[in-house]
Amino acid sequence: MRGFVSLVVIFFLASATFADNVLNVYTWSGVVPDFAIQQFEKETGIKVNFSTYDSNEIMYAKLKASKDAGYDIIEPSSYYIDRMRKQDLLEKIDKTKLSNFKNLNPLFLNADYDPHNHYSIPFIWGATGIFVNKNYYAPNSITKWSDLWDKKYENQLMLLDDSREVFSIALKSLGYSINDSDPEHIKKAYLKLRELLPNIKLFKSDGVITILIDEDANVGMAWNGDLYKAKKENDNLAFILPKDGFVLWIDNFAIPKNAPHRENAYKFLNFMLRADVAKAVSLSNNFPTPNLAAQKSLPEDIRANPIIYPSKETLRRGEIERDVNDSALELYEKYWEKLKMGG
Repeated sequence: MRGFVSLVVIFFLASATFADNVLNVYTWSGVVPDFAIQQFEKETGIKVNFSTYDSNEIMYAKLKASKDAGYDIIEPSSYYIDRMRKQDLLEKIDKTKLSNFKNLNPLFLNADYDPHNHYSIPFIWGATGIFVNKNYYAPNSITKWSDLWDKKYENQLMLLDDSREVFSIALKSLGYSINDSDPEHIKKAYLKLRELLPNIKLFKSDGVITILIDEDANVGMAWNGDLYKAKKENDNLAFILPKDGFVLWIDNFAIPKNAPHRENAYKFLNFMLRADVAKAVSLSNNFPTPNLAAQKSLPEDIRANPIIYPSKETLRRGEIERDVNDSALELYEKYWEKLKMGG
């Protein structure tokens, strides 16, 4: 009997150990390559349960719905880091457990959305600009977002399927911040976008690369990483960062409150902060890396490419997305729904 009890105890201890040797990762689709997950599993012996989402709103709703959602790593964009830290949805990060934190570019640290990076680790970043197919339009004929209101673009524009991104082009055209919370300014931006509706062909955020390559849309807005990847297959594509300003976005790793496997989460973060891993990931997903050690080791033709790594002078025209208050967010969503329904 005593031997049987011992076997039962050993079984439950082994089960508990196995259960602890996992990591639940929930990130944007298409940005964390399979090989990175597989390499982490091989090096650590930790089993990764990997799932993805296509919008910050989906991720946020899941974590708001349950305080014990079970995720250990998530990847909110800057303005959701801002929102979630204020709502006590994120764990404070212990940087003493991240020996590779030093690899990050200081330009992407201590931003307004997370002072001192208490809650976030920058993973990828990018800029939202205007794409043009040179076979259809002269790239030098477009320098500002406001140029897209020209009637010659009737039923031609592809815009991102993202309310904050789309409102940013109207806000910038009107001389406002992309993070504006003033109800009158938001209304003016909505009315400005209504005027643009005849020129809009489609809203799309996923599958953009294929659309660009196949020339199913030849002018509109896109993320620089998608344009860079599409340009490899279609050299007629050009990318413009508008003179009236543009969105700079940063997607960050974070640890949710009540993460069940925190120590494994730190191991994953430190792994992803390694220069060799960050370099391989950037070469795979084609987005700029905030990991300076990795950036310095990238091929020269990538480091010098202004689509992926714009000059500091150009980046000064960019503005990082921040959270807006609840009433402003509701207003954005209300007007966004109206726009998607045709006005």
